[in-house]
Amino acid sequence: MLKKLRLRFVIINMVIVLVMLSVILGTVLQSTRQNLARESVAMMRAVADDPMQLNWPGTPSSRLPYFTVRLSPFGEVRVTGNSYYDLEDTELLTALVTGALESQENTGYMPKYNLRFYRTVQHGAEYIVFADVSSEKATVNNLLKNSLITGSGALAVFLLISILLARWAVKPVDAAWKQQKQFVSDASHELKTPLTVILTNAELLQDPSYDETQRSRFADNILTMSHQMRGLVEGLLDLARVDNGAVRTAFADVDVSALAENALLPFEPVFFEKGLELKSEIEKGIVCKGSESHLRQVMEILLDNAQKYASPGAVEVRLEKHGHSHCQLSVTSPGEPLSPEECKNIFKRFYRADRARSMDHSYGLGLAIAESIVTEHQGKIWCEGSDGKNTFFVLLPREG
Repeated sequence: MLKKLRLRFVIINMVIVLVMLSVILGTVLQSTRQNLARESVAMMRAVADDPMQLNWPGTPSSRLPYFTVRLSPFGEVRVTGNSYYDLEDTELLTALVTGALESQENTGYMPKYNLRFYRTVQHGAEYIVFADVSSEKATVNNLLKNSLITGSGALAVFLLISILLARWAVKPVDAAWKQQKQFVSDASHELKTPLTVILTNAELLQDPSYDETQRSRFADNILTMSHQMRGLVEGLLDLARVDNGAVRTAFADVDVSALAENALLPFEPVFFEKGLELKSEIEKGIVCKGSESHLRQVMEILLDNAQKYASPGAVEVRLEKHGHSHCQLSVTSPGEPLSPEECKNIFKRFYRADRARSMDHSYGLGLAIAESIVTEHQGKIWCEGSDGKNTFFVLLPREG
């Protein structure tokens, strides 16, 4: 698919470039041809308008391979011109004069003889000036040849550039495609285990050889796995909503200080039961532009992550102004420090630093959801691990 996309990108680019080059070079070629013809006619007109000075040096006639035919009212024909032509060939002259007289226009072109003619009446006589256009055609042909060479070279350069641009332009699509395939693979893997458990226990429920106690246990297993699948599906739906831009539709001024204090309240008994101490330092009056429900969700994800994986000790939550236009939320929990690589990968979907914790209803989606929400708020989220602690930071632009 990506190869076809790159090929289509290159073809579209080359078609556009080919059309543009054809229009530009065609316009230049046509304009040059018209200018040369216009200059040639102007010189012939100058010659015809001053028939008494046809052979004077410095006049336009001295620069034209030409000859002039004078037709008097009495039928007298006189031919004058330079040595470029054989004016003794009466048959040729008769054919040229006849062709010019038969034309309905004062100016015309005779491709058979490579001549352009101009007719005018001066002093009671008709003059027909014939001018050779070989040099004019040679100029146009040379221009056409040079245009084709230049155009071919330009097309080759643009082809190379288009190939490079196609590779660069398709990179995000390639990354998204790989991410999508990985996402589908991971989601399928996460769903496979609970589905297998549910199907197995459902089949055992249908076996009459088991007693009521065993059948009740099978039903409990189905219920537990169903809740686990529901949590996974809800997480996937949250990611889909964030990816579809549902966050920005609810933007308003949010008192992040009050939001953080309220988010901490339901977690205090949870931390107490886990034997963890929850400390907080919340700076008052911090206001951000965003979605209150989604910012609360980010805080809840970080707090839930801390209570799940923290070692015994104190979990510290801080919210403070950062610089002139931002605020920073940090959640620090004791535990084995994450490596720089783990800190980078931990925000990927379905990633878990400790796979042994895969059955604690953690699917590796929480931090991915938090990152998507923070990104929609034009913020930044990252993790740092050192000195027996792990800290998650959220940097958000603030109002005022």
